[in-house]
Amino acid sequence: MASIGATTGPTATEGVRRADVELRLPADRAYASVLRTTTAGLAARLDFPIDDIEDLRIAIGEASAMVLGEAAPGTDLVCRFYQSPGELAVEVSASVDGAVEPDTDSFAWQVLTTLATTASADSDDDIFTVTLTMVSSHQEPGL
Repeated sequence: MASIGATTGPTATEGVRRADVELRLPADRAYASVLRTTTAGLAARLDFPIDDIEDLRIAIGEASAMVLGEAAPGTDLVCRFYQSPGELAVEVSASVDGAVEPDTDSFAWQVLTTLATTASADSDDDIFTVTLTMVSSHQEPGL
C-alpha cells in the first residue's frame, strides 16, 4: 500500500465518521464540473469566504484530475464530504488496476498542496484516494 501526503489525512479517513455527503459519478472528466459545483456549494453553506471557495474549487479539480487519470475504465468516482464548522474535508477515490504511486512533482499535486490546508494520497491494489482538507481563513488563528 502506497501513501503520501503533505500532512496526515483528516479523521474522516480513519473510518470512524460517516460522510456528511457522498457523491458518486461516472469516472469521466465530463462530470468534474458537478464535483466542483457541489464542493463550492458545501463550502458556501459553511460560510467560507469567496476566496476560499475558489481555492477549494481549484484544489478539488486538481484532486479529481489526479484520480480520474488513474481510474479503471467503467468505474465510479466517489467523493465523500466531511463538514465541521469552518472546515471541509473531501475524499476523492476511484477503483484502479493496481497500486498507484502519485506524482508529487506534478503540477496538479503542487497546486493541490498549495491551495488546500492539508492534502494526502493513498493507494492500494484496488482504490486510489486523494484527500484534502480546507480550513476557512476565518477560522485560522490571527484573523
